[in-house]
Amino acid sequence: MTETDTLPSPTHEHRRHHRRDIRFTARSGFWIISSAFLIEMAFCAVPTPLYAIYQRRDGYPTLVVTVIFAAYAFGVMLSLHLAGHLSDRFGRRRMVFLSLIVNLASVIVFLFWNDVAGLIVARAASGIAIGLLTATATAYLAELGTRTGRRPLVSTVIATFTNLGGIALGPLAAGIIATVSAHPLVWSYIPFGALFLIGLILVPRVPETAKISTPHVPYRPQRIRVPSTSRGVYFAAAAAAFGGFAVFGTFSGLSSTFLVGILHLHSALMAGVAPFIVFISASLAQTLTVHMGQRQQLALAIIAAVAGLGALALSAAGGSLVLFLLGGGLAGAGVGVLFRAALSAVGRIADDAHRGEALAGIFLIAYVGMTIPPLLTAIALLFWSPMAVLTVLSAAIAVLVAIAGSRMLRS
Repeated sequence: MTETDTLPSPTHEHRRHHRRDIRFTARSGFWIISSAFLIEMAFCAVPTPLYAIYQRRDGYPTLVVTVIFAAYAFGVMLSLHLAGHLSDRFGRRRMVFLSLIVNLASVIVFLFWNDVAGLIVARAASGIAIGLLTATATAYLAELGTRTGRRPLVSTVIATFTNLGGIALGPLAAGIIATVSAHPLVWSYIPFGALFLIGLILVPRVPETAKISTPHVPYRPQRIRVPSTSRGVYFAAAAAAFGGFAVFGTFSGLSSTFLVGILHLHSALMAGVAPFIVFISASLAQTLTVHMGQRQQLALAIIAAVAGLGALALSAAGGSLVLFLLGGGLAGAGVGVLFRAALSAVGRIADDAHRGEALAGIFLIAYVGMTIPPLLTAIALLFWSPMAVLTVLSAAIAVLVAIAGSRMLRS
């Protein structure tokens, strides 16, 4: 009998058990989590160029489109408040896994229940998934980066670019699919469903980084706290966040409305390109200014945001696509840097014990900015022309950004 005859042959069950035990290193896990982050953030913006297609198909007004979009923002706010902090308790990996499941459910709803009620449910589910994901994935990448010897600044830049860069890629991908496919309301979602399934296989094999406490701690929602000192700076930062996300929300929910109403462009591709420019500009600006001083960042952000919003107003008056896209890019870059400066300012003035609660308040106000101004804009479009509405909206946000940014500069 040979030596190999004495060894037990691996059974199918042994091989399957071995495959289940495969685990990724922290280095591989970092890229798996950043990829999941990117894909989920992209998916949250996929419907942006498709709203006009749904609207033409079902014949509902712009206000309904905005309500569908607002369901997403409400889902994010609800999820951030109730569960955005739970990865500290249950682990980063579980929360990323849960966000993938919820987003996969959103894909299924988009595919099989796509009337107005179904779209509201799908968008709310997508918002809940993003609320579960954003803080969790950002912390996860920072911790995985530390384990691999990556500098904290590098992990932060990657997480930031993945977040806003993902939102930029979603509408661009959907706009391209809508241009080349006869069934854009199907094929815009199926690839993301497949990617979510892959993520559900890979994410459980990434190392956990959170120190999960074993004693039972009573559940409580994320608290919102305004620092008792430096309230002026805090409210200025909140106003800046509100104005910045008003720009993001308007382009995410209403860019196709303005393209049709002002420029007479019924192009799904252009409806994807416009928000892509806004979000990729915000992402690049945040990345390129990371080594600048805080005051330099603020000054540059105010100038870029106000100039961009001014160009948007001029594009409405002159019917210029070039000015519309240029204005969106400048405004996106400005408010992207301004939002990061707002978070930095709040992190600086809040004490260690309540910093998370203070930042939670900024995020909540930011998503109110993503919800209320687009809703008011949609209502205004029932009574005034798109040119007048875009002009007034751009001017109002420019004034808010200038005042809030100037107050932060003086702090």
